[in-house]
Amino acid sequence: MNHVMLDLETMGQGSNAAIVAIGAVFFEPTTGEIGANFYWRVDLESAAKYGEVDPSTIIWWLKQSDAARAEITSDDTLDLNCALSEFCEWIAQIEKTNNRIVWGNGASFDNVILSNAFKAVEYKKPWEYCNDRDVRTVVELGRTLKGFDPKRDMPFEGTAHNALDDAIHQAKYVSAIYKALAE
Repeated sequence: MNHVMLDLETMGQGSNAAIVAIGAVFFEPTTGEIGANFYWRVDLESAAKYGEVDPSTIIWWLKQSDAARAEITSDDTLDLNCALSEFCEWIAQIEKTNNRIVWGNGASFDNVILSNAFKAVEYKKPWEYCNDRDVRTVVELGRTLKGFDPKRDMPFEGTAHNALDDAIHQAKYVSAIYKALAE
């Protein structure tokens, strides 16, 4: 598998938002197979050194479930440098950088924010710019061409706004849309 579904939990909405959790999973969109996963919570103080914190996002987090808030306030965190280093080691299971296809939910969100975090800590981003993929575009294709709406048609398993649970869910519905489009 060389496709990676990425999901971030952040304390902002901009391209330099402070990252508080990174979730990712290997997947094969043509079959729906889910592979190895990655999940780390990031220490907010560390993340805020490199990223922006938006008060409206903090207010939004305060309105989320106890389980979702517990994930981002856990003491079991890494500083941003370590979390990004761990992500690089994990994604290196796909040996060639140019073979790593990284999906994010929004052309301007997950992939861009993680790319900017790598730049902020002076690490090389572990995938090629031409291998960024956008979940929202595929969702729109599914809705428009097949009448398939994953937010309506696929039940969510896990905790909403847990980066790993969200990444797995997104990988499942991108795969379901791939299958629907292939039919």
